[in-house]
Amino acid sequence: MSAGAATVERMTGLHWGILATGGIAHAFTSDLRTAGLDVTAVGSRRLDSARAFAEQYDIAHAHGSYEELVADPDVDIVYIATPHPGHLENALLALDNGKHVLVEKPFTLNAAEAAAIRDKAAEKGLLAMEAMWTRYLPHMVRIREILAAGTLGEIRVVSADHTQKISTDPAHRLNDLALGGGALLDLGIYPISFAIDVLGLPERITALARLSEAGSDAEVSTSFVHAGGALSTSVSSSRGAGMNVAQIVGTEARIEIDRVWYTPTSFRVVSPDGDVLEEFTSEVPGRGMQFQAQAAERLVAAGADSPDILSIDETVAIMGVLDEVRRQIGVVYPGER
Repeated sequence: MSAGAATVERMTGLHWGILATGGIAHAFTSDLRTAGLDVTAVGSRRLDSARAFAEQYDIAHAHGSYEELVADPDVDIVYIATPHPGHLENALLALDNGKHVLVEKPFTLNAAEAAAIRDKAAEKGLLAMEAMWTRYLPHMVRIREILAAGTLGEIRVVSADHTQKISTDPAHRLNDLALGGGALLDLGIYPISFAIDVLGLPERITALARLSEAGSDAEVSTSFVHAGGALSTSVSSSRGAGMNVAQIVGTEARIEIDRVWYTPTSFRVVSPDGDVLEEFTSEVPGRGMQFQAQAAERLVAAGADSPDILSIDETVAIMGVLDEVRRQIGVVYPGER
C-alpha cells in the first residue's frame, strides 16, 4: 500500500490576490493558508465583503473593486474566483496589470474566450493557468505515473461521473444561462478533462442531454472515441447525487478510483483476475486546492508560461470539446452567435 501524504512547502514567495469572495474563493484561500502560501490581498465589488474576507483569513489588503486589486503592487498572481462568464474580463484585467492568473474552472465560457486569455498571457509573458485542481491531487499524480509505466497495458475505456443534487431554482447560478449555467461547465468539465488527461483529445464526440425548465443542461452524457479507438464516457447531473466514481480499464489491469474521485481519495490497481496490485490512499489537509497553487508558483519560479500538467493550449482545446458538446445538445449562452 502507498499513501500520498501532503507536505507544507513554500515556493517562490509569490503574493496571491483573490478576486471575488464567493464559496470557491473561501475554499481556495483556506487551503492556501493551510499550505503556508502568502495571500496578501482580496478584491470584491463590495468593500465590506472584501474586508470581512480579509479579516477571516488575516489578509493585509482589502479592495472594493477588482481594478484596485489588480493594481495592488504587492500582488504577483491573481486567483480568478468569479462565475465563469466573468473569467475573460477579469483575467484580461489582471494580465494587463502585469499579474499572473490562475482562473477557476471552467476556464471560460467557450474556446474563443480561452484563446483570448492564452494570447494575452503570451503577449505579456505571464502565466495563465486553469484551476483544474483535481489534476494536481496526489492520487492523480500517482495514477499518471502508473499509466506512464505501462502497468495497465493498452487503455481501452475511461469512465467517470459527476452527479450532484443542486437547487432547481431557475435563478440559481447552475440553472441560469446568463451565468453559464448547466451541468456541463460546472460538473461535466471534471470527467471530460479527466478522460482527456488519460487518453488525449477525442477524435469523435457524441453527446446527449436533458435540459432544465430554464433551458440549461440538467443532465449530460458524453461518449468519446480517442486515438487508437479507446473510448471514454461521462455522465453529469445537477438533479441527483450518484456514486461519483471513476475507472480506467486496460488490457493488463484497471484502476478503480473511489468516491469522490475528483477530490482527495483512494484507488486500487486491479489485475484482470481480481488481484489488487496497488492501493493508494490520499492524506491531504483541507480540500486539496493548494497543490495547483504550488504548481503555479513552481512554474513562475522556473520562468515557464504554461503549465506542464495542463497546458494552456490543452485548456483551450478542452473548451473546444465543451463547445461541440453544447452544439450537439442545443445549449447557447446569451451573447453567443
